Amino acid sequence: MGNLRILITGSNGLLGQKIVKQLIAKQIDFLATSKGENRNTSCQEHNYQSLDIERIEDIESIFSSYQPSHVIHTAAITNVDYCEQDPELCYAVNVNATKLLLDAAISIDAHFLLLSTDFIFDGLKGDYLETDAANPLSHYAHSKWEAELLLHKGSYSNWSIVRTIIVYGDGENLSRSNLISWAKESLKKGEKISVIDDQFRAPTWAEDLAWACIRICKLNKLGVYNACGPETLSIYEIVCRIARFYKFDATLIQRSNSKLLNQAAQRPPRTGLNLNKSSLELGYAPKTIEETLDLLK
Repeated sequence: MGNLRILITGSNGLLGQKIVKQLIAKQIDFLATSKGENRNTSCQEHNYQSLDIERIEDIESIFSSYQPSHVIHTAAITNVDYCEQDPELCYAVNVNATKLLLDAAISIDAHFLLLSTDFIFDGLKGDYLETDAANPLSHYAHSKWEAELLLHKGSYSNWSIVRTIIVYGDGENLSRSNLISWAKESLKKGEKISVIDDQFRAPTWAEDLAWACIRICKLNKLGVYNACGPETLSIYEIVCRIARFYKFDATLIQRSNSKLLNQAAQRPPRTGLNLNKSSLELGYAPKTIEETLDLLK
């Protein structure tokens, strides 16, 4: 295939920063985009352009000048409770803007890779396959599923979807923390934290997820791929493993459950994504929590 030219949306986010880092290392041509200024110092200014994905003229201008071969669309509102409180904005960014980007990709026959989530499932079974039926429980989950449906139900075939779970790692000037970093920092300071034991997830090292996205582009793979961590654990067990690894005081961790949290949005109790297809077709081999904690700053 010809030379890759990858356009990234949401490049200031954790995953976006890791994709940029790996593309630089692999010497692959890319254009990083986010709303506002570039907050990632390892991304050169000539590789960056501000993009408001809700503005069609911004999108058309960037697509016509850069002419990407592939689009990796990571930009989204991912704060689940915030989406519950402002569903209109959630759908505007997660669905409508995705359609604008997809239309732009279709107009130049670029590969469109959409980041999606385990939350499209109701969490009643776990270990979900790429082919399992979706049953979203929250506005956030519905918006991500509707974004997927733009691809599943459209006539365009040059696309892929990567579903993932709780992405963690360290980045620069991030607007949001993640479970692992929050637990590590809190326990390090000796703060008591309350952690639920009735939701099960497979936390994903951001570097692994970035690798999978780039791999799909390089191989020009089409369709849905799962890319998450290798183990599904309760949130409580995840935090206990962090405490054990760093030798923090585990008595600071107080067990709780979802009912006590009173969160605005309903969450699936048990997810986890089956990685057989990604392992076979991509060579995806994600790290365990312990393997990554050594690498966290």
